Amino acid sequence: MEVPPEMLDALAGWFAQSLSPDAAARRAAEQSISSAAASPGFALALLGLAASPRHDLQARLAAAVHFKNLLRRRWPKPDADADDAADLLPASDCAIIKTHLLQLLLTAPPLIQAQLSEALAAAAACDFPARWESLLPSIVSSLGTAVNAGDVVATNSLLAAAASLFNRFRNAFDNNALRLDLKYCLEIFAAPLLEVFLFASRRLQAAATTANPLELRPVFECLRLCCEIFYSLNSIDLPEFFEDNMRQWMTEFRAFLTTSYPPPVEADGAPDALRAAVCDNLQLYMEKYEEEFRAYLKEFVEAVWGLLMAHTASPSRAQLAVTAIRFLTTVAESVHHALFGSPEAMKQICDSVVVPNLRLRDEDEELFEGNWVEYVRRDSEGSDADTLRRAACRLLRGLAANYREQVAALVSAQVQQMLAAYAADRANNWKEKDAAIYLVIALMQKPGATGGGTPVVDMESFFTSVIVPELQAPDWQSEPMLKATVLRFLKEFRDQIPKATALALLPSVVRFLTHESNVVHSYAATFIENLLIIKDAVPVPGVNTVTRSPRYVAADINPFAPQIIQNLSTALSFPDSYENPYLMKCLMRVLGIANITGQIVHEITARLVGILMEVCNNPKNPDFNHYLFEALAAVIGRTGEQDPALLPAFEASLFPVLQRILVEDISEFWPYAFQIFAQLVNLSRPPLSQNYMQLFGVLLSNATWDRPPCVPALVRLLRAFLRKIPNELNQEGRLPNILAISRSLLSRSSTEDSAFYMLNTLVENVGLDIMNPYINEIWSALFTRLQSRQAVKFVNSLVVFMSLVLVKYGSGVLVSSIDAIQPSLFSQILQRFWIPNLKLIKGALEVKLTAVASTKLLCESAVLLDAAAAQLWGKLLDSIVTLLSKTNQDLAQEQNDGADAVDIQKTSGYSVSFVRLQYAGKSEDDLLKEVNDPKQFLVTSLATLSAQSPGRFGPVIEQHVDPANKSALLQLCAAYNANIV
Repeated sequence: MEVPPEMLDALAGWFAQSLSPDAAARRAAEQSISSAAASPGFALALLGLAASPRHDLQARLAAAVHFKNLLRRRWPKPDADADDAADLLPASDCAIIKTHLLQLLLTAPPLIQAQLSEALAAAAACDFPARWESLLPSIVSSLGTAVNAGDVVATNSLLAAAASLFNRFRNAFDNNALRLDLKYCLEIFAAPLLEVFLFASRRLQAAATTANPLELRPVFECLRLCCEIFYSLNSIDLPEFFEDNMRQWMTEFRAFLTTSYPPPVEADGAPDALRAAVCDNLQLYMEKYEEEFRAYLKEFVEAVWGLLMAHTASPSRAQLAVTAIRFLTTVAESVHHALFGSPEAMKQICDSVVVPNLRLRDEDEELFEGNWVEYVRRDSEGSDADTLRRAACRLLRGLAANYREQVAALVSAQVQQMLAAYAADRANNWKEKDAAIYLVIALMQKPGATGGGTPVVDMESFFTSVIVPELQAPDWQSEPMLKATVLRFLKEFRDQIPKATALALLPSVVRFLTHESNVVHSYAATFIENLLIIKDAVPVPGVNTVTRSPRYVAADINPFAPQIIQNLSTALSFPDSYENPYLMKCLMRVLGIANITGQIVHEITARLVGILMEVCNNPKNPDFNHYLFEALAAVIGRTGEQDPALLPAFEASLFPVLQRILVEDISEFWPYAFQIFAQLVNLSRPPLSQNYMQLFGVLLSNATWDRPPCVPALVRLLRAFLRKIPNELNQEGRLPNILAISRSLLSRSSTEDSAFYMLNTLVENVGLDIMNPYINEIWSALFTRLQSRQAVKFVNSLVVFMSLVLVKYGSGVLVSSIDAIQPSLFSQILQRFWIPNLKLIKGALEVKLTAVASTKLLCESAVLLDAAAAQLWGKLLDSIVTLLSKTNQDLAQEQNDGADAVDIQKTSGYSVSFVRLQYAGKSEDDLLKEVNDPKQFLVTSLATLSAQSPGRFGPVIEQHVDPANKSALLQLCAAYNANIV
């Protein structure tokens, strides 16, 4: 694999510059890398740089990361859409990568090797095994060579590659294709894996007394990797090979758990890392293969229990304890729970396992003070890395599943004991109170949870006597870890706190927003934000369903909003909280609900713009940045609509930073900037200022649309302009230009939604006199695309668009303009696409639009009212009734879905992508406001039509409408007092 040295040098220079603190140099380097990415051979150049020993390690590592991400995005998938082929890596590059990647991975330094292993997994996810048959045999062959040579380091590199390859079996959806792939892997790899495992085990036994951790570390790592692969290959089903050789595996597993190594080796942590991997495998077998594993269960429970009782200086003992407790929890929840059922065993678990691991450790305090982000992630967000506290409480809950009363009595006594210890010496025993509150959080029933919870304390009494005093204490800056746990208690049980109580406590919580601890002010912000999104079920009158209504509305939050906003603004100036996503999310939520006026609007707008100016220098926190733009959108939306006089102030504040985003090509923020621009345009009144007209010109430039992540935001902005200045399209060839852009978007499945959104916007806002010369061009583009793209999503979008044309311009225009493309084409489209897909339409406005449009076709179109079209007429009516027979619950669900989408939107790093701003979203217009009920519109229209030709349509309905739909139609007629005669 030859890559020109000058290309490697250029790439290395760009990657070095991409890490520069100078924003201009960094962006120039990123632009150079982005431009080079479009050239053939770029992936090969990245791989060449990652493997080049003559270049700087940082540049090589950056190239390896870029290579991994490139393969994830652009490696051809077997089911890839033909439209996306241009963005995929060329087949010739893929072939070269597959030929060289494994060998380059084996010779790379560890940091780069880890990235190349993930790159290998990304390519293998698409091609292995069917299109990469040589990969696994190559790994097995190289493994044999490494083992025969006694080369443990090379063995580990190969095992790491295999582990990344097999990891897909852990979480993939189980199906026949996956099982065939697993069978192929087992046939080739199961036996060699056992050989390598036994080889490494013998090597460990031979050197068990060696006190040099550096010598034994690779051997422990080899065995740990074998255990990791064992887990992956056993994740779907128990393979016959592993069942036949279970005793060999279990014998070694037990030896690893029960053997002690010299103190320097134990202190290194490698033995505990291996034991933790063994415990993961034991848990897997306990969960999935209990019958086959039963014979080994008792000895492994004893071995794991012994590990938890032993004391060691190993730094990885905490993670081992987590996995060990997790295994015991699985046993406690199984049919073998009697192993822990005696009062003595339960008390020992509580005293020796649960309580010691509940108390805060020195490491917890260090993490709290030194890495607050990780502390919050572990403590509050339920991260993948379980904490000892969480694991210990889960063990208690597992025991409570079968011994609820016994566990409740033990834990209740323990909580009282901890609180008594705190009362005796508040200054020194605050950790006792912290552990007591944590126990209650872990074991008490939460809203929406199942299993009943364990009644450890009287909740109301506990809240009043234990929680509220901490919230209202004069020394609110003291004992920050205890305050954080109290605030977490509030967050966990927020639904159960009466509204009046919550509002009464809010001032106390608000002051914690300015607590010097990052964790404390983050937890206070999280509680307030979570409180404001609580919804209560409210029955819908006259309908057998419920909707969800916010518990806290503007009137509730308005008295507190100025202080909350001020405190959040202050906290965003604290060290390490300049880009605190919890603070910004809370600010966003308050601004989105409260009614703020006067000077505070100008102050918070200026503050947010100042923060945005700062993060433009180095956008590195995608969650914070998303909430920042949401907060801006909330201020503009809430206050701008109430007071249009604020618009000039918004423009003066926002235009400089938004223009900077575009001019400096801060690509991460382009989709957000266009959405904010659209919001400002929506608030403006024609004639629009010169600044907006210049932006309109940029919007109509083809180059602006070349960035797929920006397309949905650009369509929003175009929609906003068309609502304000539709007649501007008639000038300077603007409409043909927009149609050319829509054709380009239509040609790709990834942007076809935006193409339809653009076309819908044109029809909604532009009169037929302007659109008429171009309508044939639109139909030609749509129907050409339809020939190769008949996916449900596309056809549904086409039906909605045709319905929109009918409603805006009339059924005659719709039919005649389509038939102008080809005689009788409309009837073909109706029969093949409109009628079958109508019943699949989703969304309340879309259902209403298509139902009304279809009804108009039935009752107004000469094509359908022709006697020869009776069957078509009946089939269309059948589809309309099916569509309208969707239950109210379905529609209520659709309306509730996404109501709090801002809560669940997560960006996973900085590949530039479109993320919708909920607070910038203008609700879709109902073009049929005059139609209150599409069901009533259907039956009254049919009644009117049938009255004109009595006796004509009854037989058609009888012959061509499904019996269930005939019954539904009769019920509708009765409900709305309409008759089809």
